[in-house]
Amino acid sequence: MLENMFKSIIETTGAITAVEYLICSGVSIALGVVVALVHMYRNTYSKNIVLTLVVLPFMVQSMLMLVNGSIGVGITVAGVFSLVRFRSAQGNAREIMSVFYALTLGLAMSLGFIGIAVFILVIAGVMLILLNSIDFGIKKNGERVLKITIPEDLDFEGVFDDLLDKYCEKWELTKCRTTNMGSLYEITYGITMKKDMGEKAFIDEIRCRNGNLNIVCGRPVTPKDEL
Repeated sequence: MLENMFKSIIETTGAITAVEYLICSGVSIALGVVVALVHMYRNTYSKNIVLTLVVLPFMVQSMLMLVNGSIGVGITVAGVFSLVRFRSAQGNAREIMSVFYALTLGLAMSLGFIGIAVFILVIAGVMLILLNSIDFGIKKNGERVLKITIPEDLDFEGVFDDLLDKYCEKWELTKCRTTNMGSLYEITYGITMKKDMGEKAFIDEIRCRNGNLNIVCGRPVTPKDEL
């Protein structure tokens, strides 16, 4: 029974029939919809990427069925993919992973392996949803970026060191720049807050020393996770 589930519905000899093509196409579109839903789960996405993921398995399946062992057509398809790669913007890691997810399903369907395609869909989809649900890979160590604006006549070297030692496990001065036409300084620290210390009390004590000028404390902005 299990072996039959993973067999191809396409006969190994002869051309692909209309019934086989229509069955594979219907399943490919259904799989694409599921891939798009998995990509949308707890993720920032655009309409374009969602529509692409829905259609991509069907397009890959149809394209590979048309190649059907022809070396010349295969080289042409490879050339088309090269043009698309160099004329399109690079996506982030999650988008590229979803594209490969859809491509794999399209490849399986082009060979008629419905059982294998559904198996890949379920296993990969469950893993992605589960890992997203438990926030796997997210840092939870209290890292913050602290930006303090001070007047130009205030010597910032060491002025906040005692407060940083009190409220932070570790800290580092990462940047200092002038702002407001040189009348103010903005100093930036990379800090890790202590677990039993509150941000509000920390900021209130800093305000008493910087003349109640702007203070920004938030999570570090990481670069776009591109591959």
